Amino acid sequence: MSFRREKFVPKGGPDGGDGGDGGSVFLTADESYNTLQHLAGRHHWKAQGGVNGAGKNKSGKDGKDIHIRVPPGTIIYDDRHNVAIKDLDQIGALVCVARGGQGGRGNTQFKNSVNQAPRYAEPGQPGEQKQLRLELKLIADVGLVGKPNAGKSTLLSRISAARPKIADYPFTTLYPCLGIVEMAGFRRFVMADIPGLIEGAHEGAGLGDEFLRHIERTRLLVHIVDIHPLEGDPVEDYRAIRKEIKLYSPALARKAHIVAANKMDLTGADEAIERFRKAVKVRVVPISAVTGKGLDKLTDAIWRMLNPAEE
Repeated sequence: MSFRREKFVPKGGPDGGDGGDGGSVFLTADESYNTLQHLAGRHHWKAQGGVNGAGKNKSGKDGKDIHIRVPPGTIIYDDRHNVAIKDLDQIGALVCVARGGQGGRGNTQFKNSVNQAPRYAEPGQPGEQKQLRLELKLIADVGLVGKPNAGKSTLLSRISAARPKIADYPFTTLYPCLGIVEMAGFRRFVMADIPGLIEGAHEGAGLGDEFLRHIERTRLLVHIVDIHPLEGDPVEDYRAIRKEIKLYSPALARKAHIVAANKMDLTGADEAIERFRKAVKVRVVPISAVTGKGLDKLTDAIWRMLNPAEE
């Protein structure tokens, strides 16, 4: 609230300016951020408040917005109401998660023929406050599934520049890993390796329940089967994993998939793959992730299924 005060102007009238609007908080999907580690340790984000209005009808400056960068594939939830606000599944996708408060009006706005000297101004409105939960679903063209130690990480390391951890014990892969597969003719696709699945994964057994969501966005699944395991049966292993995927998400189970029969370099693998083909009656590509046998055929088959129009 302000009045014009000048020499020789005894009744200058109201001249209080409006307050500035508060800044808003935005989340944007930025391809340069492939993790959420830059958010670790910071729990509160606050945009700049608007500046107060002033005399001589000076309006206050609006507060600056802040943009929080997150990886593409991040889903934003209102944690208090457990409601999804936005799925930032495209690079550059943007969402306003908390709007700044509107600035109040100065007393100049309230003058009229009846009230020529209003002695009140409007207070500014508070900005929104949100408690958010962020969930990341990796975006990849192809998802690798299979039992622990089936050879998924070895395969990814052979056909891409990714370097996942590889060892001779189960659950070597603790976190999803992405790799870009480069092919001749400037062809490429993104492949995601997730931790191995076991029976009961859809209910939280092992690590599968936590990471199955990462392959929900994929267009194609590659099921890696140890065709000659030291223990168990490859047919039963395949059926068990297919069952877990179906129980987790029927929509995910309906996705197109290729079976890659791994470890074909072992003795007795030829007889094992023939028995496997007769039992499951799906397309099987024999490979050896260790020696590289059949990897070109596998990547070509994947490309053809991802790009049927080119065929």
